[in-house]
Amino acid sequence: MNNVIVSGSFDDIRFRDIRFLEIAARLGSLDVLLWSDKLIQQFEGEPPKFNEDERMYFLKAVRYVNNVILVDELPERDAFIINEDIRPSTWVVREADDSPFKRSFCSENEIVYRVISEEELVNSPLSPLKIEIDDSAEQKVIVTGCFDWLHSGHVRFFEETSELGDLYVVLGHDENVRLLKGEGHPQFPEYERRYMVQSIRFVKQAMVSSGHGWMDAEPEIALLKPDIYAVNEDGDKPEKQAFCAQKGLEYVVLKRSPKEGLPQRTSTDLRGY
Repeated sequence: MNNVIVSGSFDDIRFRDIRFLEIAARLGSLDVLLWSDKLIQQFEGEPPKFNEDERMYFLKAVRYVNNVILVDELPERDAFIINEDIRPSTWVVREADDSPFKRSFCSENEIVYRVISEEELVNSPLSPLKIEIDDSAEQKVIVTGCFDWLHSGHVRFFEETSELGDLYVVLGHDENVRLLKGEGHPQFPEYERRYMVQSIRFVKQAMVSSGHGWMDAEPEIALLKPDIYAVNEDGDKPEKQAFCAQKGLEYVVLKRSPKEGLPQRTSTDLRGY
């Protein structure tokens, strides 16, 4: 199999970062060479927004990534150390990170060099939103929410809820998010939010709601016929409790706790409003 690498800080992962990883993964088994906090400080002159443990946890949860290797030393910003663990056949970079040094490095080491343009990141078609429900699953779990600024706390929530059964995530459509949260929300459009959530390996299927209010996912719940409706403490609402009691759904409230060793995260804090 073609062994593909990408390299960088991957600090504050957003839509284009995931698109980059997905496109790179189409070329083979993808490993991420993740710069350590020390290396980012050295190259950028300031610490990362998210520390290396948190960045690694997020990347390992991305379904397109085979492995994440923390890199603490580099001979050059535009190179990497080839060893037993790092011996790629292809190095993929973004157009903005392309350099003659990288091209020369790959040529000297017989590594295929692939540049992904910004146009490719933006215009490469997204996988179509095809609803696929696995009725053979022992249990189906549904969670709902905005998931506007996807972070490690969301990833941990998906990880925990996926342990209860096959996880289906229904994201609020843009109009309903504005209705519930006010103008300025969501920060990211529904197609980006769905794509980000779908990229997390703990998620069986991500879809966008078609209803309104706190129970905007009611049409999707009717379609999915889940066994469990899971929420965290912030998402616990009387409307949801009453709905589950009426429909005979098990209602599970999880404590909002980060992955061990990682900081507590909220979208509100990250957005700044």
